[in-house]
Amino acid sequence: MRTQDMNRDWIGTARTLSQALPYLQRYADATVVIKLGGHAMGSDDAMDEFARDVALMRQVGVNPVIVHGGGPMINDMLRRLDIKSEFVNGKRVTDAATMEVVEMVLSGVVNSKIVQAITEQGGRAVGVSGKDGGLIICDQENPELGLVGRPTKVNPRLLRDFADKGIIPVIAPLGMGENGETFNINGDTAAGAIAAALKADRLLLLTDVAGVKNASGDVLTELSAGQIRDMVADGTIAGGMIPKTQTALDALDGGVRAAVILDGRAPNACLLELFTEHGAGSIIRNG
Repeated sequence: MRTQDMNRDWIGTARTLSQALPYLQRYADATVVIKLGGHAMGSDDAMDEFARDVALMRQVGVNPVIVHGGGPMINDMLRRLDIKSEFVNGKRVTDAATMEVVEMVLSGVVNSKIVQAITEQGGRAVGVSGKDGGLIICDQENPELGLVGRPTKVNPRLLRDFADKGIIPVIAPLGMGENGETFNINGDTAAGAIAAALKADRLLLLTDVAGVKNASGDVLTELSAGQIRDMVADGTIAGGMIPKTQTALDALDGGVRAAVILDGRAPNACLLELFTEHGAGSIIRNG
């Protein structure tokens, strides 16, 4: 026979689970597109935690769709293969040789690692690229940058089929041109286009900052699309946050209910954002 005393931690855990109920109900059967990058891909422990969170989301009725990046891994492989890169205005030119490495790393190494992590946590995941099933059709973004694509059409049927079967799609940000070319796509851009095509309830952009900050450096938890545009115009939003907020605005224009820029370094960031009152980042809505 074993005895034990209730303690505050256990009671707090039970209270947290109870308070999550309305949010679990709110997101039942909702589509949530998650752009995975940064810290969450930087270590095995972070990957395992992310995979466990995604498996839990699927278990409670959410339909997560994962879109991943892989820039540091691509850089490492190019360096190991001694493939020199050219840059235009700070952006890498993706020539044919570089594209072979990009596709190998994104569709092979990175995608497989994420699928395996989710599977090990009890989820059912399948890895695809934007080339599979005509998922993402692209135009060339800028001839000077080579095989870098801009999504012009996304066919969500394949992803809806996965959701109907309880399968979590993990998508490498590659696309196909009208003439069969393979294009590399910015991961945030791909996630935004996929979220818009699915009319997703949420687009979660995991990054390595706490969220969108005001001029004083405070994180803003809720913003309108109009406020984002004003902050970009006056320089409050600058640097790498500009393309992320633009992705959020484009997704909203495409029919996504809300986009969230959140700190992927925070433990259980996606669960905190979806299933708690306080969230975990900066939520942006139309208005």
